[in-house]
Amino acid sequence: MDRYTEDILHALENDGRLSNVELAARIGLSPSACLRRVQELERSGLIKGYGAVLDRSQLGAAVTVFVMVGLSGHLKKDARAFETAMAQAPQVRECHNITGAVEYLLRVEVETLQAYKHFHSDILGVLPQVGSITSHISLGSSKDMRG
Repeated sequence: MDRYTEDILHALENDGRLSNVELAARIGLSPSACLRRVQELERSGLIKGYGAVLDRSQLGAAVTVFVMVGLSGHLKKDARAFETAMAQAPQVRECHNITGAVEYLLRVEVETLQAYKHFHSDILGVLPQVGSITSHISLGSSKDMRG
């Protein structure tokens, strides 16, 4: 990975809507060379896609909770069942399998604390795979690279 590739990735990560001409001018390549590089980064899978970053609070998701979940069993079927349940829960924006004292870290976005209570007790709390739940309510984010 050379400087141009790093510059392309940095520029697109900060503004995925840059036109190829703007991107080329910003990093110091011709538009055709820049386009070839971007296309190769897309083909290789390093650039997975482009999308809009939404202000979730304007959509009603005013409360962000980071939830640490320990599973009651450590079989592959337990992890699969839990991940399937989390994939179906619209409140769960991210589900990470982690190392340490628990198996999963979730980023949950809900409208209110009451809505989180519902998620905690009626969605997580009824899963037989869940052995422990620890909730951390976000008070704000000083850095968020998602946008």
